[in-house]
Amino acid sequence: MEKIKMRSSVLLWGTLAGVLWLGRGFFSPYTAEGQAANSQKTEMTAHIEAGNTLFQQKCAFCHGRDASGGESGPDLTRSKLVQDDVNGSKIGDVVRNGRPGKMPPFDVSDAELNELAAFIHAQQAKAASAGKRKGVDVADLQTGDVAAGKKYFEGAGTCSKCHSATGDLAHIATKYQGLQLEQHMLYPRDAKSTAAVTLSDGKVLQGRVEYHDEFTLGIALADGTYRSWPVDKIKYKIDAPQEAHAELFSKYTDDDIHNLMAYLQTLR
Repeated sequence: MEKIKMRSSVLLWGTLAGVLWLGRGFFSPYTAEGQAANSQKTEMTAHIEAGNTLFQQKCAFCHGRDASGGESGPDLTRSKLVQDDVNGSKIGDVVRNGRPGKMPPFDVSDAELNELAAFIHAQQAKAASAGKRKGVDVADLQTGDVAAGKKYFEGAGTCSKCHSATGDLAHIATKYQGLQLEQHMLYPRDAKSTAAVTLSDGKVLQGRVEYHDEFTLGIALADGTYRSWPVDKIKYKIDAPQEAHAELFSKYTDDDIHNLMAYLQTLR
């Protein structure tokens, strides 16, 4: 009898242990929360990946594959609009309405907009975590020599060939300050390229480059008309002002940059 009771007790406790083991997810206060968190993380990852696909299709040509800026589009990882955006609240307006003369509108669904926003925010967070500085105090960039900067501007830097302190750069220091001014000085992303296109009949058309890849060139003529051609059907020459700035990268010294920056900050 005692043996029977002992076996029954063992079976009872074994059964209870098995039930507790199998049902540990129901008895643990943490498992449900962990599963919910994992589910949310998986869903967000899917949104970001879908947004990445859309971004490469619609945005990467101008804004770069990683959203850090491209041929004509600004760096979205440093964009204040993106920083202020909540679930596409501000990004959506730009995507759907575009920017006159700068960016065409895109027809995207609410779901696609949320995915695009998720990817852009993920790229901004990635840039921040990598230690990319979001801002620089103006005082940090006021260490150069104004006279030396002016001399460089008019001489070795060849800046005066395209720019004028009393023309296109007049009052530039009131428009841009600190790091923003230095970014425009080193690589003016908003500088528009122009193109001269020679057609098969010999006619030459000139205009601002609106689209250019390995297959197509599109320009806006002076009257606002947009024209485009397959690049293998025309002869063309593109004047890209930003390339002249890029070519200086290998020639600048630290003193050149600081001195030139000091001079530009006097143009008020």
